[in-house]
Amino acid sequence: MASGEVLIIGGGLAGTEAAWQARRAGARVTLVEMKPKKFSPAHRSASLAELVCSNSLRSRSLETAAGLLKEEMRRLDSLIMAVAEETAVPAGSALAVDREAFSRRITEILDAQGIRIVREEATGIPAGPQTVVIATGPLPSDAMARTLQGLTGADALYFYDAIAPIVAADSIDYEKTFWASRYDKGGADYLNCPMDQETYNRFVTEILDAEKVSPRAFEEIPPFEGCMPVEDLAARGRETLAHGPLKPVGLVDPKTGRRPYAVVQLRQDNAAGSLLNMVGFQTKMTQPEQKRIFRMIPGLEKAHFFRFGSVHRNAFLNAPRLFLPSLQLKRDPRIFFAGQITGVEGYIESAATGLIVGRNAARRARGEPPVLPPPATSLGALLRYIVQADPETFQPMHVNFGIFPDLPGKGGRLSRKDRRKACVDRALRHLDAWLARG
Repeated sequence: MASGEVLIIGGGLAGTEAAWQARRAGARVTLVEMKPKKFSPAHRSASLAELVCSNSLRSRSLETAAGLLKEEMRRLDSLIMAVAEETAVPAGSALAVDREAFSRRITEILDAQGIRIVREEATGIPAGPQTVVIATGPLPSDAMARTLQGLTGADALYFYDAIAPIVAADSIDYEKTFWASRYDKGGADYLNCPMDQETYNRFVTEILDAEKVSPRAFEEIPPFEGCMPVEDLAARGRETLAHGPLKPVGLVDPKTGRRPYAVVQLRQDNAAGSLLNMVGFQTKMTQPEQKRIFRMIPGLEKAHFFRFGSVHRNAFLNAPRLFLPSLQLKRDPRIFFAGQITGVEGYIESAATGLIVGRNAARRARGEPPVLPPPATSLGALLRYIVQADPETFQPMHVNFGIFPDLPGKGGRLSRKDRRKACVDRALRHLDAWLARG
């Protein structure tokens, strides 16, 4: 591969964002994606940038770290953010998309950009001086997993990831449900299935007693907290679900004028509104048990499940041991990593690493050094966490204000809300100054 070219392995959110950024920076880009010739256990679409779990990219609000990260990405010409806005569906204060339209549009745009897309499995990494971005996601093929283990000199670490079910909208009994968002934020974008205490207690008992998918060796490792299966939450205590994904706060059932004891929420999953995603209902229950137990939910007694929940293995590398601050491999800096394989968790976080890595891969292909966003930005804070965390206890991380640098002076005395606002204001000032410097 000639100078000025970038090879990207993996066509998920990180890989497609990296391809877009590298191409916009003037590099010749080849993107290798194994679908549709081969699929991981969690993927089913031939399109690039497939959303496997939820269709939500989390909060839009600048009062949240995820909202700030989205705004920073917009200012850096993110493909993922632009298409997410183009294919958005109602989701209250969150940014959710029609997953099929989203992936299809990403694929169309990259095709039109002159990016060479190769549909075959990458089983190794080419030798030579070329710049390579590995963005295989958390489910590399067995051959690529072996390559990565040989390349890094260390075993990958593993954890659960669990997928929530999707229900056909026309199979729901709307006489027993109501549309609303908590505290009326963002409109009536969630379908709420209210439960009284007796129904809730029976529901929890059935979840705890349900037949689960037989565990294999990798499933003995605790799941990531941000994607905990519903049965694991229930096992922590009978009221855990009522204070977690089924919490009724901010909701009033218009039929009774009272707050329910618990509420199951469903969110629109496609633009047509024909599919609804069960919010927070990642699960490892068997499919027959899912059908039986989830049909106990008021309004879902005759639900048709377009997709059942499932559990799959996610892999990530020990980034603090392996990577430079630019996410280049210490032992071979021509190789960059992006996405969940680096130890970030979440759609936007994965795309964000692809954004920075794509730009720096293009710079390396031109013989230029990498440039990194300021540490006070959410992008910079996330990258710093990845490479500076304790390698002995390193775990996947969503972007959050806890990984941001401390505020100077009296910042520690501010209220939680004011501290967050100060972090956001500082981040955007630093980002804009960084962009102005070119």
